[in-house]
Amino acid sequence: MARKLIVIGTSWGGLNALKTLFPHLPRGFSLPVAVAIHRLRESRGFLIDLLQKNSALPVMDAEDKMPIEAGHIYLAPADYHLLVEGEKFSLSVDRLVRMARPSVDVLFESCADVCGEGAIGVILTGGRDDGARGLARILTCGGTALVQNPETAENPSMPRSAIKATETKNIYDLPELGKRLCALDAANRNRLEREIIYDKTG
Repeated sequence: MARKLIVIGTSWGGLNALKTLFPHLPRGFSLPVAVAIHRLRESRGFLIDLLQKNSALPVMDAEDKMPIEAGHIYLAPADYHLLVEGEKFSLSVDRLVRMARPSVDVLFESCADVCGEGAIGVILTGGRDDGARGLARILTCGGTALVQNPETAENPSMPRSAIKATETKNIYDLPELGKRLCALDAANRNRLEREIIYDKTG
């Protein structure tokens, strides 16, 4: 089975959206989460501290060649693209994509290519259309596409662009989005438990 990984993309209003979403991911949540948020270079400690106060899961900046661990939240560092490479992350200073580095599209497309049906893409509030192409790639590769309700987003442009690009019906307010992620996590844990039982009895 493909590795399961949640990738989240956001920009304008993203800090408030993540502060609202993360408390719905309880201690024991098993899926890893990677976030590309458009951020200033000087935001490193500030952003991590604010998000950690609202998260039961450890929050950290991803580092080059860092292994992807269950139940952790990884942020794309300021001014770096974050990519998924097998069981690890990699960082890139390649050119800006859609005027952004980190780019949501870069993270999502690499996740789709590595994880296939295990990729779970989430687009939250933000300006312009970063992430729409990447979310479409996730769907094409058999993954799951989730989008914040544009009507409740601080900036509806990214959600609307993602919905247009994918025609997904998985559109949620933030609390419901948290519940959906928890349901996907529970399904993943049940699958892993069945695989363990099969290995022991098979």
